[in-house]
Amino acid sequence: MGHVILGWDGTDAEAPARRAAVRDRHLSVITRWVEDGRLSLAVPLFEAGGRALGSVMILGDADEVEAREYLLEEPFARDGVWLSYQMRPFRIAPLPYQPLPSGPMPSSFTHVVSIVEDQPDSAERRARARGPHLERVRRFAADGTLALGGALLDAKGQMVGSVTVTRHPTVEEAESFWAEDPYVTEGVWGEARRFPTRFAPLPYKALPTE
Repeated sequence: MGHVILGWDGTDAEAPARRAAVRDRHLSVITRWVEDGRLSLAVPLFEAGGRALGSVMILGDADEVEAREYLLEEPFARDGVWLSYQMRPFRIAPLPYQPLPSGPMPSSFTHVVSIVEDQPDSAERRARARGPHLERVRRFAADGTLALGGALLDAKGQMVGSVTVTRHPTVEEAESFWAEDPYVTEGVWGEARRFPTRFAPLPYKALPTE
């Protein structure tokens, strides 16, 4: 079991300047963690107009101690770029993923991060829909549409939500894509927050495969 960190910059006028001031140090830290294979994914979360709202950091194999170690090094956490953050247990789904993008950072959005909470009392529905859901996402991992996906977990290790990154340039396209998924049609997923993003050129390691 790993962890995901969701960091939020705030919407005050000074937020962009705070992020810009420590961005180089942030890139240095996450590059080292990616090179060591301890950070599986690190992308910013934007609003449609291009303002950075926060970040999602996935430490695919990190226990709580190692995730907190990362936060002690992360300039966005140490220097007040993130006004708040969540650290949640997370498990990457083992699928036939394509390599994560590692070229120059594009000027436009290329992907959408979806952070989804399960509906209350949906554990049985999730169990029934999980097979068809995995069958569907397996195809899209293989063709690169699904860059990464996995389950948010509670303290007991039960699935209570999902985080996904899909190759869609707009939130609307990602919403249309997920609307056909069994986790939606069978009433598993509830509240969803979606954010456009793009990838920095980081030396990502291969994600877990089947």
